[in-house]
Amino acid sequence: MLAKTFGSAVFGVDATLITIEVTVAQGLGFYMVGLADSAVKESQQRVEASLKYSEYKMPRQKLVVNLAPADIRKEGSAYDLPIALCILHASEQLACERSLEDYIIMGELSLDGTLRPIKGVLPIAIEARKQGFKGFILPAENAHEAAIVNNIDVIPAETLNDAIAFIEGKKEIQPLLVDTRDLFFTSQNEYDADFEHVQGQENIKRALEITAAGGHNAIMIGPPGAGKTMLAKRIPSILPPLSLPEALETTKIHSVAGKLGKRATLVSRRPFRAPHHSISDAALVGGGSFPQPGEISLAHNGVLFLDELPEFKRTVLEVMRQPLEERKVGISRARMTVEFPANFMLIASMNPCPCGYYNHPEKECVCGPGVVQKYLNKISGPLLDRIDLHVEVTPVSFDQIASTRKSESSEHIRSRVIKARERQTERFKNKREIYSNAMMTPEMVKEVCIIGEAGKALLKKAMERLGLSARAYDRILKVSRTIADLADSDEIRVEHLAEAIQYRSLDRENWAG
Repeated sequence: MLAKTFGSAVFGVDATLITIEVTVAQGLGFYMVGLADSAVKESQQRVEASLKYSEYKMPRQKLVVNLAPADIRKEGSAYDLPIALCILHASEQLACERSLEDYIIMGELSLDGTLRPIKGVLPIAIEARKQGFKGFILPAENAHEAAIVNNIDVIPAETLNDAIAFIEGKKEIQPLLVDTRDLFFTSQNEYDADFEHVQGQENIKRALEITAAGGHNAIMIGPPGAGKTMLAKRIPSILPPLSLPEALETTKIHSVAGKLGKRATLVSRRPFRAPHHSISDAALVGGGSFPQPGEISLAHNGVLFLDELPEFKRTVLEVMRQPLEERKVGISRARMTVEFPANFMLIASMNPCPCGYYNHPEKECVCGPGVVQKYLNKISGPLLDRIDLHVEVTPVSFDQIASTRKSESSEHIRSRVIKARERQTERFKNKREIYSNAMMTPEMVKEVCIIGEAGKALLKKAMERLGLSARAYDRILKVSRTIADLADSDEIRVEHLAEAIQYRSLDRENWAG
């Protein structure tokens, strides 16, 4: 007898329908065909043990399991449940009240028949709705994630026996309904860290406000203990809230990577990822024999924070150059090419020199001649070219630390950032895939960032006196456009340019001299 149901395989952030067929015939042996990896082939042992524990029998005949289409590689343990149900149906141990073909079924079986959670549930649920399936039977721990998708019955099963009883009509499992949008909007503005807890550093807060308002990349340079990491962790709290499409896209990436956890729903806050400097190229941009999203994709629609930037391997930093420009990363393998979105804000921090005290107001730098420049040269020019703001962080004085005066809250800063972003949305409404000032092309900079004669004179003088490089020109104009947006100004005034010029520290020829 032949039994058939459906599962899914995830490639990139999208799911592909997989047909699972099982036939029981005369003879002996268990055969799995359809380009399955080792984890899928090992399902024989898990399925047999869980069937026995659930008081069913593994047929002692010739069993053929086919996973179609046969040219797509299947990996992981998520096919255990559909294979087990098809084996029971094909061996006439399962009397189907509900058709197996009406459902997408996924889940990993433990040896006692308990269902374990799987990865990539959200894209699978989206594909199930798109293909017109009645429902999605899956482990209970993944049900909240799948319930994000409406117009499909999400059937949570704790064990193999639960799934069997549901298919046989002996047990009613109510489809899980979660008002994900209500949960999403209520938890949107809940943050663990707030700028109101930061004493002093007003000039750095201002720079980070500009960074958030224009979607710019920034680097903070300062001695150890000046507060660079603490300030960076608060940046998501001043970014505009995620829209529903952004939240869905972000949640899909985290679902594929298995980062959502139990009872997870839509990601409601912008991601903040801070990988260690020992990270590999593949872990940062994504990869592996079966491509998985890297840190830059997990930071999509949020912030990627690289602490102690010069300590990262040069090859790791160089592979970020293309994703920073294109806002996506493509990973090519012999059998497939997978694309992951990677629209993130890069925030980096670094000490000014190996000892950390170059340009410190009180402590003396002990680095030898040329050591500071050698340290800065660890960051390549092309990468530095993609960073709009260079922010010098100085230590906070005792009086500022001991002050009881409350600083401005993230909520107030965020309201100004949102207004500035609204101006940019209006400005770029006819431009495809351009949402913020940081994304402007050189042609658009000439069109949008128009400055008067006084502004041109100031910029020329700054480039000559400070020894600014040519690459700083476009960056200064982009940042000054954002400063003007924060000031609710249609034109870029001289004071906007002057403020933008001071955020190009590392472009000064004598900075490390």
